[in-house]
Amino acid sequence: MYKIIYLVIMEKARNIFLLLMVALFKSNLSVYASDVNLAIPDLHEGTFCFFGETVTSWSFLFYGALIIMGTLGFSLLLFKQVKQLPSHDSMLRVASTIYTTCRTYLFQQGKFLLMLFALVGVVLFIYFLGLLGQSFAVVLQVLLFSIVGMAGSYMVAWYGIRVNTYANARTAFASLRGRPLDVVNIPLKAGMSVGLFLISLELVLMVIILLFVPRDIVGICFLGFAIGESLGASALRIAGGIFTKIADIGSDLMKVVFKVKEDDPRNPGVIADCTGDNAGDSVGPTADGFETYGVTGVSLITFIALAVREVDIQAKLIVWIFGMRFLMDFLSGCSFFINQWISKKLYENREDFDFESPLMRLIVTSSILCISASFFMSHLLLGDMKDTTLWWKLAIIISCGTLAALLIPEFTKLFTSSKSTHVKEIVSASREGGASLNILSGIVAGYFSAFWTGLLIVVLMAAAYFTTLTGLSETLGPHATIFAFGLVAFGSLCMGPVTIAVDSYGPVTDNAQSIFELSQIEQIPNIEKSIEKDYGFKPDFKKGKYYLESNDSAGNTFKATAKPVLIGTAVIGATTMIFSIILLLEKVGLLNLSLTDAPVVLGLICGGAVVFWFSGASMQAVTTGAYRAVMFIKETFNMDKKEANIEDSKSVVKICTQYAQKGMWNIFIALMSLTLAFAFIDANFFVSYLISIAIIGLFQAIYMANAGGSWDNAKKIVEVELKEKNTPLHEAVVVGDTVGDPFKDTSSVSLNPIIKFSTLFGLLATEICIKMKETGGNISIYITIPFLIVGLFFVWRSFYRTRIPT
Repeated sequence: MYKIIYLVIMEKARNIFLLLMVALFKSNLSVYASDVNLAIPDLHEGTFCFFGETVTSWSFLFYGALIIMGTLGFSLLLFKQVKQLPSHDSMLRVASTIYTTCRTYLFQQGKFLLMLFALVGVVLFIYFLGLLGQSFAVVLQVLLFSIVGMAGSYMVAWYGIRVNTYANARTAFASLRGRPLDVVNIPLKAGMSVGLFLISLELVLMVIILLFVPRDIVGICFLGFAIGESLGASALRIAGGIFTKIADIGSDLMKVVFKVKEDDPRNPGVIADCTGDNAGDSVGPTADGFETYGVTGVSLITFIALAVREVDIQAKLIVWIFGMRFLMDFLSGCSFFINQWISKKLYENREDFDFESPLMRLIVTSSILCISASFFMSHLLLGDMKDTTLWWKLAIIISCGTLAALLIPEFTKLFTSSKSTHVKEIVSASREGGASLNILSGIVAGYFSAFWTGLLIVVLMAAAYFTTLTGLSETLGPHATIFAFGLVAFGSLCMGPVTIAVDSYGPVTDNAQSIFELSQIEQIPNIEKSIEKDYGFKPDFKKGKYYLESNDSAGNTFKATAKPVLIGTAVIGATTMIFSIILLLEKVGLLNLSLTDAPVVLGLICGGAVVFWFSGASMQAVTTGAYRAVMFIKETFNMDKKEANIEDSKSVVKICTQYAQKGMWNIFIALMSLTLAFAFIDANFFVSYLISIAIIGLFQAIYMANAGGSWDNAKKIVEVELKEKNTPLHEAVVVGDTVGDPFKDTSSVSLNPIIKFSTLFGLLATEICIKMKETGGNISIYITIPFLIVGLFFVWRSFYRTRIPT
């Protein structure tokens, strides 16, 4: 077992290494050049002229990073403002308990990451020192930046949990004032703090590597950074997705079993559910966003360094990439202030309004500013290029990605918002047909959403493709289309602070509603007089509940809108990497794709099979974990108590953590073993397999995410608008919601790193396969069979060793 784990970690390290070399296989350089030879240009050579002053590329990036340090400071200021907001002691105690369990979970995940990194560090040391002949000092620098990358993913996850667990109690208390705008502003401010912190930290770290690391090793230092990022993000995303839905299902089912209200304080699963909201909806997305943002930037830098021949143009394009990111990060912060000003004008004195409107307006405002910045910055930095049309062509391509970040949420709302006809249809179907028609209607919504979102992504990628046909290959080389697809992913991530902000909004609103109930603030003697004396207002508990429930519905909707954006970005990036593998195999004469060839058809089928295996395996971990949690909660639920025993709550958290880590191990080892086995079967088979993983994974992920979101908000309509709790209709929608939980927050979101990971690992497997064939010894069968056996064994384990006992 330990040998297999060692092999898993070793291969994971090397697969990320190949990400930095994606662009190499698109150029006319030697097929076997490595990132050790990657020549990042001297950024003192590229110059720009601003208002008659000449500025070097190095200076532009340096001062740009100082400005981004300002946005990093602003994120900390927002954090401080959230922390200083008032809240009642009863609510603060509950929030503190939630944070304590979150901290315990993060400590356990941190220990797990350190164990993985210890093995990865040995692999990196052997690879660079023994195989590539690098000096000991260089290897230490690579390991240092690996630690920085992993610590970055871990740090943004911790930061997100800390600010969210401050904001949840403050939001719950603010609801009592009767001013709904405060209930929106607090979680939005917390989310913006997380988004700006994540993106700004990523940018500053990458600029430090780019400017201050020696030119001859900057490539492998970026490699180390990417390895650490991916290691942290993968573990936190998948484990968090499993954890949160075990707790959520275990808590929700008690409403049906014991006929108790939402977040009943006697339910020991509620604290675990609140912890899971942060573990799955805060830790996972922030760590995943940190990794995706960084790796996309590294890939584009690598392409520029390898595919563009003139050093001066290389430097300008690299500065352009970072200049765009600097400005868009800054403008995302500006859009927050603009949106706050508009919301204050519209809603300050209103007692009721659509909570989704300020969130959508933030996305629209940010997209308008970012698209405008794309053209402004491109003209400013690239307007004097030899190709005078280059600036607006690249701006159009990036704008396609930014439009994706705007339009995908709009498409998603059509199927998941509590105001959408699809969600209302689910409620109507549930009233007449119970849980059966509820589930069927949600499945329909998910399928239709996948169709329309898929077409939207195709249109935007096609627009980028046709733009490249207008002469971009003269500057970017013969494979400019691949670079364009990477820029589409880059453009969708440029609104990163806002995307993360609206996604982080969800766990705060969810926790706020739970804290209101768990605090039992209404039962405290003389509470109204106490609040009026200490805080200067008379609390309205009825309106407070209504605001929190309505706001939770908006949070559900915008958690759903962020998922397809990240999923689409992963697929576009995977498409780019699959192109790289195709070009690599074509150069050595190992690829001859034809739809009439049996290996191609078989590869497409196997890719689909793996997507469906993963969906089932991740849901199996949730199902069995939830079964154990429900058993425990039923045994310990005491209707005579006023609140749950804290030790019982910790036990539920322990069950969730146990099954999250167990499920993650089975999935990782099976996926890597199968990918390596398939790579040695046949080149045509393997490329078809990767294409299938990306395409089928895209539609499976969107279908599951949006079906789950529609079930979730159907429950909210029954609870908030119709006020029919503890009725047969409510029981039906609760059942649908528990089915949708692992759909939207486990399998769908985890397909994002799975798609990226499969393709990255495929690059490694392809390189090994080619080098082995060059030696003249065809021993593929001796590699394929053992790894296929190992992979299928862990596939078997992921189902039959985690089954519910009969």
